[in-house]
Amino acid sequence: MHKRTGMTAAAALVLSGLTALAALAGPTKTGEWPQWRGPDRTGVSKETGLLQSWPQGGPKLLWKAENLGYGWSTPSVAGGRVYGMSLRGDQEVVWAVDASGKELWAAPISKPVEPDPNNRGAGPRGAPTVDGNRVYALGVNGDLACLGTDGKLVWKKSLTGDFGGVMPKWGYSESPLVDREKLIATPGGPNAAVVALNKNTGATVWQCAVPGGDRAEYSSAIVADMQGQRQYIQFLKGGVVGISADGQFLWKFPHAAGNTANVPTPIYRDNHVFAAAGYGKGAALGKLTRGPNGWTAEQVYHTNAMINHHGGVVLVGDHLYGIHDGAGLSCLDFKTGDVKWSERSVGKGSLVYADNRLYARKESTGQMTLAEATPKGYVEKGRFDPPRDPNQPTARPADMAWAHPVVAGGRLYLRDQNWLLCYDVSRQ
Repeated sequence: MHKRTGMTAAAALVLSGLTALAALAGPTKTGEWPQWRGPDRTGVSKETGLLQSWPQGGPKLLWKAENLGYGWSTPSVAGGRVYGMSLRGDQEVVWAVDASGKELWAAPISKPVEPDPNNRGAGPRGAPTVDGNRVYALGVNGDLACLGTDGKLVWKKSLTGDFGGVMPKWGYSESPLVDREKLIATPGGPNAAVVALNKNTGATVWQCAVPGGDRAEYSSAIVADMQGQRQYIQFLKGGVVGISADGQFLWKFPHAAGNTANVPTPIYRDNHVFAAAGYGKGAALGKLTRGPNGWTAEQVYHTNAMINHHGGVVLVGDHLYGIHDGAGLSCLDFKTGDVKWSERSVGKGSLVYADNRLYARKESTGQMTLAEATPKGYVEKGRFDPPRDPNQPTARPADMAWAHPVVAGGRLYLRDQNWLLCYDVSRQ
């Protein structure tokens, strides 16, 4: 899913206002999805002019790239190219294909050692992050690489070797965050829970230890501006934390943390942070307050109506949309947690939002569903079954469709292990 975690899946949401999730430095071109969960790491696309319903059989398949290699990495789209990560033989590679699906290059960055013997089928989980003429990618063992968009290595670090990081049970699944001149990553070590590196050289800018210690999980950090202070928000083993732009620990919100795995990316809006976890944990909303003695995080609510393994949640207007494990696609009120509706037929999986529509992908079969993003009720606008790679491993979890859907430039991209499918979802 990006990623893959939780049991093995880490899978592998800016809405309005100055207090909303801050965009990454520099403008993002329309029609690009240059990193995990899109331009603002919200899972929300600003694109318009997309199909509002799908014909029977789904939108038109434009091309299919094959033999990409194994893994659950969600693709990124920038500069007319699609970037991804895979396991090929005994090497984790970053690859690029052009707008027709033709491979341009593949660069090895790591030789992974499977973190857990029960992890059937290896492969990277994180999405590459594209920033200008650089591509940043994190391998399952914590090898962090900066490549040029030509595939040449610029610099490389190890989250375990260089920062004393502790690898999560199912391997590192993070997608690196680039903010202005810094790259943010999560070694999860006792002296370096989160680190900032110079994005151009890989030199350490700062490393932040969380009081009491904390470990890396399978989530990816976001950046937000709160009351004039820029912060990095990350979901660690013990909860969601806030770290200042100069590397100072600010606050911790433990109420959404699960005992097994924390995977979904947090959501920030108006001094509130929302986080969800799977394995029966549920979700919680926290209110962040700045006082004379620093920041505090107070629980507003906890709900068992959004148990979310890896598929993530999007915030559209004042409502949250996500797939509640066991209950399907669901809509909740952001401020109160009240359930507006749920639809079991969509099935467990991941989703993104674009042009008033929710794009949901069922993890067990890869089936795609299009639905209206409205709190009034579930309104389906199309459903189809994309082809699956017949040569992929059949033993779960290797056959799970854990890579999240991507909508960019009027195209829908679906990664399925060795395959990358590109569909035309533009409204002609």
